[in-house]
Amino acid sequence: MSRVGKNPVAVPSGVTVSITAGQIMAKGKLGELGMRVSGDVAVTLEEGKVWVKPLRETKQARVMWGTTRNLVRSMLTGVSQGYRKSLEISGVGYRAAVQGKTLMLQLGYSHDVNYPIPSDIQIKCEKPTSILITGADKQRVGQVAAEIRDFRKPEPYKGKGIMYAGERIVRKEGKKK
Repeated sequence: MSRVGKNPVAVPSGVTVSITAGQIMAKGKLGELGMRVSGDVAVTLEEGKVWVKPLRETKQARVMWGTTRNLVRSMLTGVSQGYRKSLEISGVGYRAAVQGKTLMLQLGYSHDVNYPIPSDIQIKCEKPTSILITGADKQRVGQVAAEIRDFRKPEPYKGKGIMYAGERIVRKEGKKK
């Protein structure tokens, strides 16, 4: 039995939820998100709460019960509050700047790296060494942060590269004479 799926998801104020055949849509101040619902679960809206119930007693239905409930919760949180990821850049001469709809990264390569900013994501650079990624879709924010981090992952000897805020890089000892 799913312990997570038993709990309803409260709909925040300012968010409207509509459930149609196999589809759930949420609209809030930060945008509109939707998702398809698995055929193994039933999603209902009662008294300002979204309930997810399994339709059968199969393993797949029990798996989708908790998963669907958490996806709905993430969707409602995204359209009401949004999600954010912070990246930090460390290294001599490494910096970032936003120009229009492009993130310009100087990461020690012979050329600048230009990353086109997706339409559903906002990127800000308060300092040349910090990047703030915000958006309504939790998966999309994490995916964009991972793509930017992949341009120059932090290396273990000097710690140079792009890392998540608060990420601890395990440092290695260099060569000994």
